[in-house]
Amino acid sequence: MTTRRSDPRPARSRARLLDAATALLRAGGPSAVTVDAVTRGANVARATLYRHFPSGNDLLAAAFHSLIPPAPMPPESGSLRERLVALMQAQADLISGTPVLLTATYWLALGPDMEHMPGRTADTDSLEVRTLRERVAQQYGAPFDAIFDSPDAQRELGHVDRAQAIMLLIGPLVAGRISTLADFDYRECARAAVDGFLAVHRVGEITSASSESAGV
Repeated sequence: MTTRRSDPRPARSRARLLDAATALLRAGGPSAVTVDAVTRGANVARATLYRHFPSGNDLLAAAFHSLIPPAPMPPESGSLRERLVALMQAQADLISGTPVLLTATYWLALGPDMEHMPGRTADTDSLEVRTLRERVAQQYGAPFDAIFDSPDAQRELGHVDRAQAIMLLIGPLVAGRISTLADFDYRECARAAVDGFLAVHRVGEITSASSESAGV
């Protein structure tokens, strides 16, 4: 009996397309990932590209998938401050050493309507783009959930708007990355961001500040 073998050519052409797209993304950012540039780099016809990726957005999302590094998790032990500082310093190392992470964040904030990409969807995200958004939200939200769900955080902070908390903690690091300052100390900035966040959000500090402002 003869066993029918699957045709390996589709898998090879998809891999070439993805390799070409990720190389362009690394070198020039999202604007460099055009259908013409990718098909030239992969030596693949446009029709073949669209068989694997229904739109340019799908191709770009797949390239981001392959480049986004794993998010660091906080240590399981230590005080609330110690765990937050350790997490934010790990995030600082990630942001300072992985430019594509920041680029991905920008692109995800823009939504699906990317002017330079042909075949874009005007009304809704494609499955590939939605999957990328969900992966980033889950992957980079999980470390903060691990901290804010802990008994220490519940006791010291109470309810926390997590989206706002992540922006307050990561925002200074992103600003440092945008500044391109050669002597910017990411790890010290991470420590200062944590201390500032805790000073504002710790339940005791908030109660004390409210009492002082009321003249109690």
